[in-house]
Amino acid sequence: MIKIRRLIGGIYYFAAMEFEKIYNKGQARLFKSNFLEALTKAHPLVIWGMYLPVILYFLYQSAVILNYPALKIMLLFLGGMFFWSLFEYFAHRFLFHWEPKGKRAQKIVYTFHGCHHQYPRDTTRLFMPPLPSILISGSVFGIMYLILRFDAFVFFPGFLLGYLLYGTIHFAIHAWNPPFKWMKPHWRNHHLHHYKNEHMGFGVSSTLWDHVFGTMFDLKNEIEDKEKVKAMMYERKK
Repeated sequence: MIKIRRLIGGIYYFAAMEFEKIYNKGQARLFKSNFLEALTKAHPLVIWGMYLPVILYFLYQSAVILNYPALKIMLLFLGGMFFWSLFEYFAHRFLFHWEPKGKRAQKIVYTFHGCHHQYPRDTTRLFMPPLPSILISGSVFGIMYLILRFDAFVFFPGFLLGYLLYGTIHFAIHAWNPPFKWMKPHWRNHHLHHYKNEHMGFGVSSTLWDHVFGTMFDLKNEIEDKEKVKAMMYERKK
């Protein structure tokens, strides 16, 4: 069971990912410094504004300068999106839900993901903040370029779009009711991940890999707690 302990070095740390209490209001305080605290937050439109021009420019480069045919661009781009879904699943399952013993590692995991589980309605931390996002995405592109060479200029934009859709869907799951009835199982899978068992339901943008790896909730046999589902929803301003 996760138990928030005390402030060490300006950051709260924890022992596991299951909290004694989930707060449906407020947000975690991660740093003593207001400046560092501000760097842990991001509005979705800021992240879209950062990466959409990169996606369009890389695709332009691929079509105009590299002279890639449309079919190749489409297949590599879709391949990047598909790879994102797998990357998302493994990152969520094995990195964000890693349960380290060391206090420093516990601080890192709490900063990246634990605070979201304790304060799931905090809209400012549903996307990776700009600075770490740029560092991570730049490193990912570098690795892709070493492996794929110029094909990375098409594969990486697909990967980035997958990330943007993931962040947007994640926001929507916590903020709104499913827009279509057929999307309700997707919503419930993530709600159950937060409120029932954090060792299941790792897919956010897609439940494909939950089905493949056996971590999908048995939604037919799960009794829906409407009060808890309601607690996950943001209050709409009138």
